[in-house]
Amino acid sequence: MDTVKVQPAEQPKPQQTTQPPAPPPPAPVERPSDASTPAPVEAPAAITPETGAENRSGGVPGGVAGGVVGGVVGGVVGGAPPSGTGTGAPVRVGAKMQPPRKIKDVKPIYPDGALPSRSQGAVVIEATIGPDGKVKEVKLIRSVPTLDQAAIDAVRQWEYTPSMLNGVAVSVIVTVVVNFAMQ
Repeated sequence: MDTVKVQPAEQPKPQQTTQPPAPPPPAPVERPSDASTPAPVEAPAAITPETGAENRSGGVPGGVAGGVVGGVVGGVVGGAPPSGTGTGAPVRVGAKMQPPRKIKDVKPIYPDGALPSRSQGAVVIEATIGPDGKVKEVKLIRSVPTLDQAAIDAVRQWEYTPSMLNGVAVSVIVTVVVNFAMQ
């Protein structure tokens, strides 16, 4: 009987992956220095603060009687009116505006149909308040089905102080929560 020696198959060597070297960091940009004009260290003594009255030399020929001294021809008495009229698209209440403050609160009436199930919870509504402070639109965000209509009816009656943006009353969008709880 012949013995055959079997050599194990040669295992392939794992491929070594070499990553290309990282590109060198960008060279710092050198700005030419102009030694002939150094930055001032102190303010010159001859400069005085502006008062706002420097260029006032009387009215403007053809200007409006009672207008601003140094104004422009065809100006508006009392200066320019505030920009915007509050009739634009409603905006979300932000940090740089006066938020509305509720001045008329109407409590929701707990619906008779919700009594047997003892429904309770929070109805979340997104309300659009007009420049006059009255609720113009409501949109249901989080529902408690048996209580939604009572919450909407109450919120529609609420009134707010107008929201001011740059001195102009604007329409705003606010989120309100109407809580219902059994007592």
